[in-house]
Amino acid sequence: MAGLRKRFGATPALDGMSFTVRSGVVTGFVGPNGAGKSTTLRVVLGLDTPDAGWALVSGRAYRTLHRPLCHVGSLLDAGALEPGRSARNHLLWLARTQGIATRRVEEVLELVGLAAAARRKAGGYSLGMRQRLGIAAALLGDPPVLLLDEPFNGMDPDGIIWARSLLRSLAAEGRVVLVSSHLMGEVQEMADHVVVAGRGKVIADAPLEDLLARHGTLEAAYLRLTRDQVEFRAGGAA
Repeated sequence: MAGLRKRFGATPALDGMSFTVRSGVVTGFVGPNGAGKSTTLRVVLGLDTPDAGWALVSGRAYRTLHRPLCHVGSLLDAGALEPGRSARNHLLWLARTQGIATRRVEEVLELVGLAAAARRKAGGYSLGMRQRLGIAAALLGDPPVLLLDEPFNGMDPDGIIWARSLLRSLAAEGRVVLVSSHLMGEVQEMADHVVVAGRGKVIADAPLEDLLARHGTLEAAYLRLTRDQVEFRAGGAA
């Protein structure tokens, strides 16, 4: 993505956001509330249209992708599902819209640990279970690119360790993995590269080891780099 700009009314959400996410590594995407992280992901996924700049997935705009779930998987909101539908039926519905085989639904349910609860209504799931279902949906098309917004929310320690291991293994397969999170400790444990955003633009884009060498911990790096980056858009996307 390069030069992304986006305003909601008179308020800027993105102000020249530019960075590239490489394959084979986990990239952490961090910044204060209002930094433009969620808006950036929505622009990449074609949910918001930028006022300027461009965002591509494997060299193409999301809206031009045929069977997009086979190119990019995403988790933006674990609650964005029909509560009366079972987890299995939720994934089956997604699979049918993309021409994905039914057996893949069973595979991802097993992968995320929901096989035993697959026929329960998703509305009765805990937040951690809904996060697992969201990750299953992101993986449904076996995509080379994954964009996840706060995937650890609501997970217990075992779930966080599982998710961290899963994302690292997916990157090791050569996939692009971008994870937006406010949990600096988890990002430090998982990421190879970190993009720090503030006020709608990138303020740091570096290997994790470089940030640790300079600041000691990712939390210290984050606090020093973002201390002047206050939330500037009340009620807007983070």
